[in-house]
Parts: sequence; C-alpha cells; structure tokens
Amino acid sequence: MALFDRLKDQAKNLQQQAQGGRGTTTGGAGHGGSHGSRGGSRAQLVGVLKTQLGSLKTELKSGAYRDASMAMCALVAAADGHVDAAEIQQMESLILGNDVLQNFPPEQLRTRFHKHVDQLTRNFPQGKAEALQEIAKAAKKPTEARAVIQTGIVIAGADGHFSQAEQSILREACATLNLQPAEFQL
Repeated sequence: MALFDRLKDQAKNLQQQAQGGRGTTTGGAGHGGSHGSRGGSRAQLVGVLKTQLGSLKTELKSGAYRDASMAMCALVAAADGHVDAAEIQQMESLILGNDVLQNFPPEQLRTRFHKHVDQLTRNFPQGKAEALQEIAKAAKKPTEARAVIQTGIVIAGADGHFSQAEQSILREACATLNLQPAEFQL
C-alpha cells in the first residue's frame, strides 16, 4: 500500500499544480466548459498513470487483470454506444502498444477485446453488464483493481479527449471495483 499512497500523492500534487494554472484555460468548443478546462490536468493525469502502471508491470501478470483490462478497453471504446472499424483498429493499436499489457500475448488481448466489443455492439446493455462482471473479478486485488481503472483512463485519454460517456463508464467501473472515482479525478 505504501507504493500506492506515494503514487496517489503524486497525482494529487499534479492536480493541484494544474488547478493553479487553470485561469487562462477556456472550455473546449462544444464539449462544455468544465470538461475543457480540465484538459491540461487530464493530460498530466494520463502521463502520471502511465508511469505508475509501468512501475507495476511486474505485478500485473494475472489473467484477472488481463481480462478486466480488455473489458475496460472495450467499454471505453463503446462508451458512446457504438464502435466503428477505425476506432477498433486505433484501440487495438493502443492496447498492443501499452507497456504493461505487453505482459500478455497479443492474440489473447485481441481475442478478449473483440469478444467484448462484439457483445457491446450486438446488445449494448447486456454487453456492458458482462464487461462489468469481468471487471469485478479484479476487485479481489486492490492493486489490480486500481490498475484496471488506470488502464481505462490511459486508453481513454490517449486521444487527448475524455468524453462524458467515457468518464461515466470509468465511474461505473470504479463502483464495480469498490473504488472512489475521485481517487482518479473522475
């Protein structure tokens, strides 16, 4: 737990630094002022979380983490209710390029990701429920549970934009894992 506390403090310090520089930032066009004004702190958060995940790489080798992360990535991809081929390809590229997820064979990641995307595309409410059940399996190990959320945030933030739908999915995943969304600035 000491490592996590230290990482949490780093994220909190970054958030405080970002809040100090918010006065000159304007809301993103068409995305709402509060979302746009946090763009800088979100980008910094993604960077910090990516570093934190990298430092935990040797601990994140379980099948539960792999499966929950792929369910999380599929939920992020389908957060707005649909997924197109370009989005799937981009998400797959992000997954396969993720340092921590390289602990697993690429074909295992692809298979699990596509299984969830197919379920979400066919019947979003049912696919979402199944993905959240998969995510819930990581709740037994707090480090893995937090890493699943961190992975989701890193993947969602890779394009520099957090949609309200992505934030909502991430908050639901936090609830599934008995984690506080505020811990991740959600």
